[in-house]
Amino acid sequence: MSNRTPSQQAALERSAALEQQLQAAPRQFRVLTGDRPTGPLHIGHYLGTLANRVRLQNLGVEVIVLIADYQVMTDQQASQQLPTTVRGVVADYLAAGIDPGRSTIFTHSAVPALNELVLPFLSLVSDAELHRNPTVKAETEATGRPPTGLMLTYPVHQAADILFCLANVVPVGLDQLPHLETTRLIARRFNERYANRSPLFPEPDALLTATPMLAGLDGKKMSKTRGNGITLQATEDHTAALIRRAPTDSERRITYDPSARPAVANLLDLLAAATDADPQHLADEIGNRGAGRLKQMLTEAINELLRPVRRRRADLAKDTDYLDSVLDTGNTRACQLANSTLTKVHDLLGMTYADRQGPGNHLSRPRWARIETLIRRRSRLGDLAERGQMAS
Repeated sequence: MSNRTPSQQAALERSAALEQQLQAAPRQFRVLTGDRPTGPLHIGHYLGTLANRVRLQNLGVEVIVLIADYQVMTDQQASQQLPTTVRGVVADYLAAGIDPGRSTIFTHSAVPALNELVLPFLSLVSDAELHRNPTVKAETEATGRPPTGLMLTYPVHQAADILFCLANVVPVGLDQLPHLETTRLIARRFNERYANRSPLFPEPDALLTATPMLAGLDGKKMSKTRGNGITLQATEDHTAALIRRAPTDSERRITYDPSARPAVANLLDLLAAATDADPQHLADEIGNRGAGRLKQMLTEAINELLRPVRRRRADLAKDTDYLDSVLDTGNTRACQLANSTLTKVHDLLGMTYADRQGPGNHLSRPRWARIETLIRRRSRLGDLAERGQMAS
């Protein structure tokens, strides 16, 4: 029996219908997806998100990929290694098949207008709603301390990430549905309050990923910061060594029983995801050959799957100028989208009283020259007034 909630089951049904629409008319959709650059991407990213992004891109959907560098600071300090990490993530994307000629790759910190959207969005949610967000609640419970301001407003920043480009599809797992619901809520409230005649923001739909959330080799959530995954840049020998150290249990016969034998089931799930097979069938195939055979099959499967990706990645990592140029192009495109959206937001908010040259843009030279003239004129008038007072 499924342990999904009614709302999760409904989301799965909506996602299935959305998938059919994507297949039929891909160019009607814009996808926003991304990662925090807290370390190199791993096999969980490849199977869970990267392959799906490439699939959507090749289908003809516009895919926009965010490297969320500002959000690194929600739970850790930004470091001097950030440039290396970000370039590494770009190399991972390209090696996996994301084409910068068809998809946009950009960073938070390069798009001021996106981040400015957080301000009006904050006015649309309450303090209680922010505290109820699962990520904020989990962080508070884990640390025993109140969340930082950045962590508390993380759901709002995430809404800005999605809505700045008017994305109407977001690939997520079931556990991320509450995050997307906050984005939908903000879009709905903004439209009702400021744009009820002609809504500005879409309420983006969830495209639920087919690959289940994979645990790390230690059985815990696969995470860049825990280092319990197999990175895309790892060598084949390193991959083999990591899998050899993965825990199993003392029973020789391999069976698929996630409740009673979670460590073995975890490796079977990973093998199934890497080979597009059924974990129960794999367990029956291995049988009495034990954990050694299971680990051997997993090593071979992952190395085979990642071999072309690793080859491309090694070449890309040598050319940092090219990686930077990919980001430059993506950042420019993202700025254009964000500036356009913020201009519309300013218009709807009535903020049209300044001679704007576009949000995030520098004043044009003729406009700046007029301002300089006014400043100098006022300065001279001030000087004359001061001398007149002194003379009197």
